[in-house]
Amino acid sequence: GVTEVLAPHSENLQHKFVEIPCSEDYDSHKRFEGCTPRKCGRGVTDAVITREEAERIRRIAERGLSLGGSDGGASILDLHSGALSLGKHFVNLYRYFGDKIQDIFTEEDFALYRDVRQRIQQRIAQAFGISSASMYLTKPTFFSRINNTEAKTTHDEYWHPHVDKVTYGSFDYTSLLYLSDYTEDFGGGRFVFMDAGSNKTIEPRAGRVSFFTSGSENLHRVEKVHWGTRYAITISFTCNPDHGIGDPVL
Repeated sequence: GVTEVLAPHSENLQHKFVEIPCSEDYDSHKRFEGCTPRKCGRGVTDAVITREEAERIRRIAERGLSLGGSDGGASILDLHSGALSLGKHFVNLYRYFGDKIQDIFTEEDFALYRDVRQRIQQRIAQAFGISSASMYLTKPTFFSRINNTEAKTTHDEYWHPHVDKVTYGSFDYTSLLYLSDYTEDFGGGRFVFMDAGSNKTIEPRAGRVSFFTSGSENLHRVEKVHWGTRYAITISFTCNPDHGIGDPVL
């Protein structure tokens, strides 16, 4: 029942990092020396992506999600696979809209996306003392837009506690780039690490990056959004090159 705010939205954090003991989740997967977590923990920084860049990235998400959107409160857009929430289902953005995509996104959008991904990757590598070249982008990597509309399918139920390594297998390091501000753009919707005996919350702020090792040492959930709209992008990394994916191309 104890909640501690790890990262308040009102603070501009240069670099905050908390080391925690690793879980055994990594032992049931192939280990990659110099990348698979031996040091585990969670970090938050407002010094990697500017608020102006976050705003530009949010506009990419808004344009893409304006083509669809879930009937429930949680919509996703994955520029890599093309997955886009539409009603109660998903469509492939690239197949569904074809050449019209050129009117929605620009080369500059995708260049900014790549640049931001690289900077986040470097910051994670630095924090965990590994080489960024040993990390590979993995799927799913996606934009999320959450509002207070009632859930219509299980895909809309974003608030359940989960462990990324258990859910996705390929994840070793998870990051979130927030694209809107807690208490200004939306209420609720904080990110919560669920530790034994206490919760540690991160309050979203445009441009804020939170990152963590993906095992059950970082069990987490997102609070339900009560009002407004919360935008973020989840960017995930694996140590296994077989699970790597490329940056999206227009």
